[in-house]
Amino acid sequence: MKIQLTVIKKQYFLCLVMLLLFAFALQGLAETPIQAIDVPFEIDVFQVPQFFDRQVNILDFDAVPGGKVLNTIAINSAIKACAEQGGGTVVIPRGIWLTGPIHLLSNINLHVEDGALVLFSPEFEDYPLLERPYQGGRIIRCTSPIMAVDLENIAITGQGVFDGNGQAWRPVKKMKMTENRWNELLESGGALEPSGEQWWPTKAARDGRNIVRKLAADPNSPLEAFAEAKQYLRPVMVSFINCKNLLLDGPVFQNSPGWNIHPMVCENITIRNITVRNPWFSQNGDGLDLESCKNVYLYNSSFDVGDDAICLKSGKDKAGRERGIASEKMIITNCIVYHGHGGFTIGSEMSGGVKDIYISDCTFIGTDVGLRFKSTRGRGGVVENIWCKNIDMINIPTDAIRFNMYYNNNAPKDITGGNEGAPAVPVSEETPQFRNIWLSDVTCRGAGRAVLLQGLPEMPIRGIHLDNVNISADKGLMCVDADGIQLKNVCIEPVTGPALTIANSINVSIDSPKVVNNDNVFIKLVGNKTKDIEILNSELEKNQIVFENGARPTAILKR
Repeated sequence: MKIQLTVIKKQYFLCLVMLLLFAFALQGLAETPIQAIDVPFEIDVFQVPQFFDRQVNILDFDAVPGGKVLNTIAINSAIKACAEQGGGTVVIPRGIWLTGPIHLLSNINLHVEDGALVLFSPEFEDYPLLERPYQGGRIIRCTSPIMAVDLENIAITGQGVFDGNGQAWRPVKKMKMTENRWNELLESGGALEPSGEQWWPTKAARDGRNIVRKLAADPNSPLEAFAEAKQYLRPVMVSFINCKNLLLDGPVFQNSPGWNIHPMVCENITIRNITVRNPWFSQNGDGLDLESCKNVYLYNSSFDVGDDAICLKSGKDKAGRERGIASEKMIITNCIVYHGHGGFTIGSEMSGGVKDIYISDCTFIGTDVGLRFKSTRGRGGVVENIWCKNIDMINIPTDAIRFNMYYNNNAPKDITGGNEGAPAVPVSEETPQFRNIWLSDVTCRGAGRAVLLQGLPEMPIRGIHLDNVNISADKGLMCVDADGIQLKNVCIEPVTGPALTIANSINVSIDSPKVVNNDNVFIKLVGNKTKDIEILNSELEKNQIVFENGARPTAILKR
């Protein structure tokens, strides 16, 4: 009997070991270390934040659920008490928790349990004015609902929800509303702009813009002078400034006053398993804006927002250039975007540069633009070394892929610019640059236009590589003011017009193109600056290549 029991115990032990190994294997599959992902650039080794095994519950600090009692003091007292003991986890249990701004501290994991709804107060007086960095400069804003400044080792985790009560702050454009919804807004109160095209929640919010413009013109305007415009100075919902070792894991972040989540000048960021939501009509309702951040791993998250969904920035114009901190070394994978102005966006504020970015295995469903790269004269900065791989899109109303150096709608009316192209301006530190960008294994079913590659005449976009890209769209690919463009195994299926239009661009290689309709024009060359266009491994006929506005047959080399 003892022998038999010994054998059973050994078998039980072996089974337990196998189960533990299996569990660790599953965990390894679900949480792939950033160092295990094969990216074409070096990324620093960093760890997900760790916390002491200590829990503090906000109930122990007289927090009251139900959504009627303001719990600002209780929540912040729990965070302070936990931090004073060396840190740990502050628990927000199930329930509705009305609160003002939450101020995180180092070594704190703010954990919102499943069923917890943190509802930020809609009362403006709960959000003091402060001076904070913005787009590389400084600006007066209301305190963010969640604030973290100069901290290390912080996290927001759990399955709960943070709601910013953004409808108390945000303006709404008439063009984005149905007639019934618009009438409901008007009946609710608020104030219209003189044009009648935009509604504000309050008259003070509407009139605040002009007050802020006057005060901002004087750098010596005191903070108190902005109080009259407070309702206009809506904050981002989750603000991290100059923080290191940051984790967001699990919660829903929704209904923000301005941008939703905004890490700025932060390092070592892990963001996973989060849901970010804003109404599709929300003005400036960005999902995640990573500004001048380094070492970022974003994965397994979803976005459904009113502006750009996943966006990389690095400051605006002179202020951004002077700060000079790039957004760099980021991995973004396994994310889905349901609505947004751009599924994945770089810019337009990129004056400090963006480099060494890898995005893969993402899906965009009905975003206004799919992969969106934007800038304009005056920004300066360099966007380079970007890899986008395994991207799937459907129902993109404008461009599936867009490189636009004329952001803010200041592009020439004639996009191809006639024979000579658009006029150039002198190159300076204000001239933005996009270069060395690879897009591979991209599929889109349904778009307004397949691809727009639009550089500046004085600074063409350079080194854009499209490999194994398959897009069906109303219109094909438009390439203007570009140099060193490579298209390989590209299939563009336009409803009307040529598959490819190349205008005032040079050094374009088209290798193994897929020609869907042999009866239509496949490529149109425009402008007398167009030259060195090479077509490889193709059976194109002469009637499938046309020349306009000064482009000459000598511009093309067919092999």
